[in-house]
Amino acid sequence: MSTHFIDTSHGVLYTPSSVSSQAVPTIQWLKDAGIKYVRVQWVDLVNNVRLRVLPVSYFEELMLSPRPGLGVAEAALGLIYGNLAEGFGVVGEYLYVPDLLTARLCPYSPGHASVLGWFEEKAPYRDAEGKLAVKSLICPRTKLKDIVLEAADAGVEFLVGFESEFILLESTNPIRTANTHQWSGSRGISSGLIEAQVLEEIVDSLIQSGIKVEIYHPELAPGQYEIVTGPLPPLEAADALVHTRESIMNTAARHKLHATFAPRVTMTSCGSATHAHISVHKTGHQKPIDTLSGLEASFLAGILDDLPALPGITLPIPASYKRVGDGLWSGGTYVAWGTENRECPIRLSNATSPGSRNFEMRFIDGTASPYLVLAGILGLGYAGIKSERRLTIENVSGPEAPAQLSEEERRKMGITQRMPLTWEEGRENLAQNEALRNIFGCKLLEKYLAVNKVLKQSLSIDDPDEEKAMTRLVELY
Repeated sequence: MSTHFIDTSHGVLYTPSSVSSQAVPTIQWLKDAGIKYVRVQWVDLVNNVRLRVLPVSYFEELMLSPRPGLGVAEAALGLIYGNLAEGFGVVGEYLYVPDLLTARLCPYSPGHASVLGWFEEKAPYRDAEGKLAVKSLICPRTKLKDIVLEAADAGVEFLVGFESEFILLESTNPIRTANTHQWSGSRGISSGLIEAQVLEEIVDSLIQSGIKVEIYHPELAPGQYEIVTGPLPPLEAADALVHTRESIMNTAARHKLHATFAPRVTMTSCGSATHAHISVHKTGHQKPIDTLSGLEASFLAGILDDLPALPGITLPIPASYKRVGDGLWSGGTYVAWGTENRECPIRLSNATSPGSRNFEMRFIDGTASPYLVLAGILGLGYAGIKSERRLTIENVSGPEAPAQLSEEERRKMGITQRMPLTWEEGRENLAQNEALRNIFGCKLLEKYLAVNKVLKQSLSIDDPDEEKAMTRLVELY
């Protein structure tokens, strides 16, 4: 009697080497591509994209100067609707240094390219080691880069892919969605629909700009769609997500539609998320088929131990908590993980296929900065790897969701913590969490919390006129 081996591997195999960055862009490359203007962009602490537009001729002069950079007021990271957060003043200026590695064409605006960069201090200061430095301690992109480099020095690498969910609106005041369709329903992209044309143009634009698009489809809510982009190293993945959102927003606007990443536009249907798929890699490290590797388990344990504090960053506004809940396929409210379990905040995807196995982080929405999100998640995960943290929470592999288990059943599986259920609780958890304070540093964390407070006030979520409050939300995000 013969025994036949069944290969259960599935999904596209990605490794850090297989998704290595494309050729380094140059000024001449921009000129040859017909670029006339360069959008120098940054993402502030409330996840708004801000920019300066430079003619390519001046951008070239700037990049050839002794210390390339644009002067940007220190308020650039803490200003919302003209309201300045505590700790930010009208005095002072950062140098924003373009990173030519991030240059991408903007097909949605012919003749334009976009570039991201780093915030630096204009005047050098003495760092903790007494050396002269210009690195800004509150630059989220710099913070993510530092975490990735530290892990890389130990041979640990990560890949990150994003799912971008958004809703197309015909009007923001009053709010009116573009159409109604079923989840993955073909009617959502029927031939002749303006939404179908917009989706194709978005995907074409992303591909032309060098971003790998895997899938797009109609989602469940009215006017809701999803675009899935391929994995990249963390910093490049965050940069690509910024470009993806800009492409979605601008392409929709060209067709007189408004794309919103707001967490939940209507309480009668599901909300929009930005799920992150993260895989962990180390040269020579073997991933078994039937269980997590030690590296994966320690990474997961590091995140789970402090998971209640992460929503202060990943679900940053009161409306974020209207999306999540038990029984909504939004990750649930218990600190747990599970194989293909969408009622857990962390879903293990492709569990029996080591080459494509990854952790889906379901507790993120489109109002959160991808740089802060990945810095927090990877910072905790890498801390778990460094300490060889033991995974004490069992896999909720079904058929029940954590909320459907009895309290005793959850306790036996190590499920003893809840995710925050309100914006206030999320902020409090973040403010008191020592692990994340060590990762972000006191200055960045305090600045973020100050800006986050003003953001809530500016959105006026508690306005008795709910329609006006929702209009403010969808127009900001």
